Amino acid sequence: MIATLVLASVLAALFVVVGVAKLVAVPAMRQAATHVGMTTTQYRLLGALEVAAAAGLLAGLRIPALGAAASSGLVLLMTGAVIVHLRSGDRTARCLPAVVTGALAATDLALWAIA
Repeated sequence: MIATLVLASVLAALFVVVGVAKLVAVPAMRQAATHVGMTTTQYRLLGALEVAAAAGLLAGLRIPALGAAASSGLVLLMTGAVIVHLRSGDRTARCLPAVVTGALAATDLALWAIA
């Protein structure tokens, strides 16, 4: 249970920061959106999904099914991020943050499953 608490909290904090940055369209996020061929509005939608997933991870500490759903959503979101980066011609290293956070979300999902 401690591992789930720590991992869910770290993931939630990370995705709140990144999601809010996308929602408010900070310049670096606008540039990233343009780089992968997305509009700022589409990138803001991704930010909203990331913030919602963060809330789901935290809510999952009380209602495990919500945590599992949020982790599943993040795995799908990060898989999509890797695909978008690769299709945009990015090198593998540019995909690394999505790969790592997706793997952490998958680990969190596994922890929810055995809890």
